[in-house]
Amino acid sequence: MKTYIALLRGINVGGQKKIKMADLRQTLERSGLQNVKTYIQSGNIVFDSEMSKIEEIQDSIYDAILSDFGFEVPILVVTGGEIERILKENPFINKTTENNLYFVLLKEVPNQSLVDEFNAISFDHEDFYITDNCVYLCCKRGYGNAKLNNNLIERMLKVSATARNLRTMQKLLELSGN
Repeated sequence: MKTYIALLRGINVGGQKKIKMADLRQTLERSGLQNVKTYIQSGNIVFDSEMSKIEEIQDSIYDAILSDFGFEVPILVVTGGEIERILKENPFINKTTENNLYFVLLKEVPNQSLVDEFNAISFDHEDFYITDNCVYLCCKRGYGNAKLNNNLIERMLKVSATARNLRTMQKLLELSGN
């Protein structure tokens, strides 16, 4: 049995794809996940599973949500160790306030030519750093005012992604027992 973290993209945002966390926990427990915990309403789940393949876990969660709630939700599953590494490797941690730090976790490794094109762009009041599995963001005016956001990153890098702030990443790491 291993502990994982699932990040759901786009639920309970702007009245779309509404899921109560209690209902989500029940759905996931019925699908075979154990010790299911959720954090805030935006689709952050920590759980234990006997499955060992990330793709298998993502598919299981996707199918359970589609079956019980009737809509598709992009899902990214990671381990606490991966979250811990992402936090430790943050190039902006000592260069800004914690409220300005965001992480766009990538489901696939982006094509290097797309990364090179992206790196040639600059944004006022926003810095970024791209790795194989995360785009680190420093949004000096806050993520809500940023031009550099999850949708733009997905479009330019041609990958699926989901964004979280520093506080959420830290809490997920804590809940995962790392």
